[in-house]
Amino acid sequence: METVYFKGNECHTCGNLPSVGSTAPDFSLVTPELKEVGLSDFPGKKIVLNIFPSLDTPVCATSVRRFNEKAAGKKDAVVLCVSVDLPFAAGRFCTLEGLKDVIPASAFRSPEFARSYGVELVDGPLKGLLTRAVVIIDADRKVIYRELVDEITGEPDYDAALGML
Repeated sequence: METVYFKGNECHTCGNLPSVGSTAPDFSLVTPELKEVGLSDFPGKKIVLNIFPSLDTPVCATSVRRFNEKAAGKKDAVVLCVSVDLPFAAGRFCTLEGLKDVIPASAFRSPEFARSYGVELVDGPLKGLLTRAVVIIDADRKVIYRELVDEITGEPDYDAALGML
């Protein structure tokens, strides 16, 4: 269990982010086309998991836009933007925003993702949603970067994360 804050109020996660050097847990997430994707769908690529509560909040929407902008042209990497938003809503957001360099990936059918990555909020006003975090997995499926954003309303460190690509 890790401690994060929502507008200064303490909240807790269901576990811990995978540690750097550990093997990334496999996952099954759902794209807007209702296709399930997991680690094996991106052979030879680094995977950036941009994890957040919901695209219906300004900071989450900003994080998706920023990763889209900064990931453009990174041919050996893929950015999955992960929340429990329905895949249709995430797809609509990316389409309306013209975002083509990230993949919206919903965990709405996969409570295992939230538990194995330790990102489900277990208390506080956002209980049941995912906390804000970034995990980067290399082509050998090892975790090479992890960031649990202390204040959920804050943004991740884009430069530190993308410096790993």
